Amino acid sequence: MWAANPDEHTVGPITASASAGGITVTATAKLHQITWDMGDGATVKCPTAGTPYKSAYGNTKSPDCGHVYEKSSSKQTGGKYTVTATSDWVITWEGAGQTGTIRLNGLTRTVAIAVGEAQVLVQ
Repeated sequence: MWAANPDEHTVGPITASASAGGITVTATAKLHQITWDMGDGATVKCPTAGTPYKSAYGNTKSPDCGHVYEKSSSKQTGGKYTVTATSDWVITWEGAGQTGTIRLNGLTRTVAIAVGEAQVLVQ
């Protein structure tokens, strides 16, 4: 699995500042991890945005964030597994002589995917 188009808005780091009353606060947010609920009962935690699949990889496993379905999705509602990615972020800030850390958890996206099954007979 992977985050599509990973950039500062999807995985960070992204930095922003705000000023008021002579005080400036700067905050930097970056991805801590993505938790994938695969829809088949499995959960996968990935500390990175993942590596996009390329057909040249063939059947090799993901180097950093993968899952193998053991059954097709044909018996699921709509014939698809519902996959949910939940990102957790860490935000560090500083300003007015202070610093801190804020956790931002639970940003989610969901997609339904069909998983097929191939059967091979050998005689």
